Amino acid sequence: MSGAGAPRLRVDGSGLRVVVVAAQWHTEVMDGLLAGARRALEDARASVTVVRVPGSFELPVVAAEAARGGADAVVALGVVIRGGTPHFDYVCQAATSGLTEVSVRTGVPVGFGVLTTDDERQALDRAGLPGSSEDKGAEAAEAAVATAVALRALRGAAVDA
Repeated sequence: MSGAGAPRLRVDGSGLRVVVVAAQWHTEVMDGLLAGARRALEDARASVTVVRVPGSFELPVVAAEAARGGADAVVALGVVIRGGTPHFDYVCQAATSGLTEVSVRTGVPVGFGVLTTDDERQALDRAGLPGSSEDKGAEAAEAAVATAVALRALRGAAVDA
């Protein structure tokens, strides 16, 4: 199971502004990912804004705008299911490298909740739906908040020094 060994990140995100950027393809999977992210952000007491985009390829540009616009963290949610063409590889690579670049260039953490699966069953199993074995939407949100809290602590320590 791919989720074996994943940490449970429970941090206080009070005062953090988090933007969730969520693709619209594969509605059932996306509804589960988005619900899991909202739940985790509510549990962390972070404020949440949700922005929907057409697909996973569009996630990086909107995540970049959210980061430049003052978000303390971004959660990117999407799903790309392998098909019979190289389209899968191009979209997965573009989303992954684009979101990494957003985070590194802006200093704003991006929780990576983009599922890249071989089939719909794998995506449903990771979507946080009833019967799913994993909740990747919640995991991405928890990671983004935990990283934002760690950065806030580091930046505060640098100011205090």
